[in-house]
Amino acid sequence: MNRFRGLLALAAVGAVALGSGVSPAVAAASTSRSGDAVQASLNELVRTGEFPGVVAAVRGRDGRVRDYTAGVGDLETREKVPVNGQVRIGSHTKTFTAVVVLQLAGEGKIDLDAPIEKYLPGLVRGGKEITTRQLLQHTAGLPEYTGFPSLFDIRHTYFEPRQLLDRALANKPAFAPGKGWRYNNTGYVLLGLLAQKVTGRPMGEEVGNRILKPLGLRDTYWPGVGEQTIRGAHPEGYHANPDKKLVKFTRMDPSWGWTAGNLVSTPRDVNRFLGALLGGKLLKPAQLDEMKKTVAAPGFPAGWSYGLGLMKIKLSCGGYAWGHGGDIPGYETRNGVTEDGRSASVIVTALPTSEAGGDKVNAAVDTALCAKK
Repeated sequence: MNRFRGLLALAAVGAVALGSGVSPAVAAASTSRSGDAVQASLNELVRTGEFPGVVAAVRGRDGRVRDYTAGVGDLETREKVPVNGQVRIGSHTKTFTAVVVLQLAGEGKIDLDAPIEKYLPGLVRGGKEITTRQLLQHTAGLPEYTGFPSLFDIRHTYFEPRQLLDRALANKPAFAPGKGWRYNNTGYVLLGLLAQKVTGRPMGEEVGNRILKPLGLRDTYWPGVGEQTIRGAHPEGYHANPDKKLVKFTRMDPSWGWTAGNLVSTPRDVNRFLGALLGGKLLKPAQLDEMKKTVAAPGFPAGWSYGLGLMKIKLSCGGYAWGHGGDIPGYETRNGVTEDGRSASVIVTALPTSEAGGDKVNAAVDTALCAKK
């Protein structure tokens, strides 16, 4: 498994061409903060042109928030990256989905270890052997739905969740339920259908009422049906075309991500969400404890492991952070929050086209969480 792609990607739907065709001069637009290790790491991200821009936010132990940008927000106009701009956060959506499911478990409406056949009878082959816990932890062995031939062919196509599930179930399972681990988007689509069945309400509404409104995440939203643009100030997202050139990919229909990856948010909102989650504001202690029980995650960096919609991330300065990255055409998100309240979110405006580039994004988050302020 290619390490920079990890297994967090919704972008596994098509090949990412090598080479960006972007001038290193992009780095000239970086915000200047002399002596700031975080800014230096972000400047390095845009130096080679692999990523047109970066938007980030860091919250220290003292509660102070620092906003960062680097590169440009638009390769054509050379406009600056908007501070705390909205971006598509891809698979970080999975943590929101997991919180809704775990809240329902805390309310006694879902048994994590009961077969999904109990809630969604006849929907999935082998549903009597697959549990909600396995779906949350990527141990169900479900086949993947994201093998689209070309992202450019589907970027304006709307998908119903059942279409995604049907697409996946036309393939063979990766392994028997509970007999392996493989990052999987299909399981999170199934979790969305499960939550909707149990609540009788749309998943976007449940995320809004259970997470976004209580936490005041005003810049985070669940895209409406057919909504292809980003509502607020945002850096443009880019994706490599078949000619290996970065082209603007901001406008797209994210429905194929659904509960596995369609949310729009900002670095500050992501940090607030993770801080509230680890601070016990979203889940009861029993469910938060379950969420933090991790298993080995082959293909991720050394020392990382996977819980129930949440990653445990080893830090270079000792200890761990909790978070969940996300890859979707146009944007890559990496983030983390420590037990003592430090949090950081870094989003680049293109998917990595090299393993080194992906490693640098992970390293930028590590720097933000480990650097002395």
